[in-house]
Amino acid sequence: MLGCSERVIILDRDGVINEDSNDYIKSVAEWKPLPRSIEAIARLSHAGYRIAIASNQSGIGRGLFPLSELNAMHQLLRELVAAQGGKIEMIAFCPHAPNAQCECRKPNIGLLTEIANRMNINLIGVPFIGDSISDVIAARRVGAIPWLVMSGKGQYTLAQLHAQNELCSDLSVCSDLCAAVSILLNREN
Repeated sequence: MLGCSERVIILDRDGVINEDSNDYIKSVAEWKPLPRSIEAIARLSHAGYRIAIASNQSGIGRGLFPLSELNAMHQLLRELVAAQGGKIEMIAFCPHAPNAQCECRKPNIGLLTEIANRMNINLIGVPFIGDSISDVIAARRVGAIPWLVMSGKGQYTLAQLHAQNELCSDLSVCSDLCAAVSILLNREN
């Protein structure tokens, strides 16, 4: 495993990096980055972070779009980040429908252990920025630090956590990815 001087961050995709939709993001034409999200990812790269994305993509398992379209969305994301001087090291995704009972669909930890294994890292203390309760639960299950953004499903997620009397002392809440990155980088200075 890499030493503690190595900095890693995990991001959810839909609702954190790009707009989300209850009808799923099914094509490159529908994939729209949220304001300042690409710049925020580039800032993380410039600060020395290795960046991974963990994303449930059940639209594939539901037959709503093919793997080739998901790959095209991820290629566009990588290109936009690269144009800002950044780099996404890894994108892990679960293509299964919720009823598939797979190990990779968040809140299960399969995507996160795949990231840990492929990047040769320990997930303890790694920030994981997401917008859903499944992101928060998955982060906690592997010892990562959950961050919740209010973009995407964030407001609904925060209400769910409060309704369940869930302790949120380990949860940093921010308006969006850009705000979360600013706080994270300011804490290091």
